[in-house]
Amino acid sequence: MDGESSSPKYDTARRTSPLAFFRGFLREPAQVGSVIPSSRFLEKRIVDAADLSSARLVVELGPGTGGTTRTFLRNLGPDARLLSIELSPWFHELLHEIDDPRFINHQGSAEDLDEILAQHQLGQPDVVISGIPFSKMPEQVGTRVAQAVQASLADGGCFVAYQFLGDVATITTPVMGPAVSTELELLNIPPMRVYRWLKPGPAESVRANPE
Repeated sequence: MDGESSSPKYDTARRTSPLAFFRGFLREPAQVGSVIPSSRFLEKRIVDAADLSSARLVVELGPGTGGTTRTFLRNLGPDARLLSIELSPWFHELLHEIDDPRFINHQGSAEDLDEILAQHQLGQPDVVISGIPFSKMPEQVGTRVAQAVQASLADGGCFVAYQFLGDVATITTPVMGPAVSTELELLNIPPMRVYRWLKPGPAESVRANPE
């Protein structure tokens, strides 16, 4: 034996540079909800809301420079998969720095979630996490994103969105119903709300729509 651990090693330790994040904001202001990377307090709140330790397939919408992506990978099991969908070519290129066999880096629109999952031969995710700022997109685009999430999620899966403003709730609630929880993380600049929606399983759907 060479003394090294037989467990796989993942390149998830490096955090996002604030300077890189700020440069990303200047390049893509419509794609970024803040000029400062998410705090570790916000990241923990997102991880807890998404219950990542038990997730098998996770989709991250709008990973930006990858700070949250690395945190999610640290909290996922060795057999889990994480698919990131990033619209910005510049951010997408930065995400290539993440060297982890569980990670899939895709450039495209969250509106095409179902097609992207099929392209990578992935099933229905049990968690979708969104950092894309719904307040900066046309309402019809936000509605299509929410509909794509609802259609693609596995029964019993959850949608977690962390946002500065409440537009995501206004847009998503008509599609997925009221959020099951909303938490405010003050230890972040700016303070962020973490919303969580659940897609009902078959039994819940039958009870909600009796014949």
